[in-house]
Amino acid sequence: MNLNERFKQPDKKNALSLATAAKSDMEFTLKIKPTEESATTIIRNIYESFRMLGDSILLSKGIESRNHLKPINELLLLKIPTKRPLRTIENLRQLRHNLNYYGYKPKISEVIDAIDIAKTLFNPIFTEIKKSIITH
Repeated sequence: MNLNERFKQPDKKNALSLATAAKSDMEFTLKIKPTEESATTIIRNIYESFRMLGDSILLSKGIESRNHLKPINELLLLKIPTKRPLRTIENLRQLRHNLNYYGYKPKISEVIDAIDIAKTLFNPIFTEIKKSIITH
């Protein structure tokens, strides 16, 4: 067992609730106009919504993660067709890390890319996770 995770009873109801909350947060975030002032918030929210999806997978398996790597890695393991590689979510994780821990100010082009990642990947991932939670 990894020190950064804890095993418990699988919780499909909570997993589905978390995935639905992530979708709601993403929908709201994508309505925010990208500006220099909103850039950090948009990127953080997009990343957090993806992380929540990863956490929902873990919850449905009965795993409680204590860091961000495991939930993001769960997303990268999905076998779904997408227009952009799932690995681009890792770029969001790195960017968010730089925002939170080094005071990095994102460029508008980085915000536009994060929005594109969200628009391209989020719904296919959400749909797959929801289907998986309901059928397993």
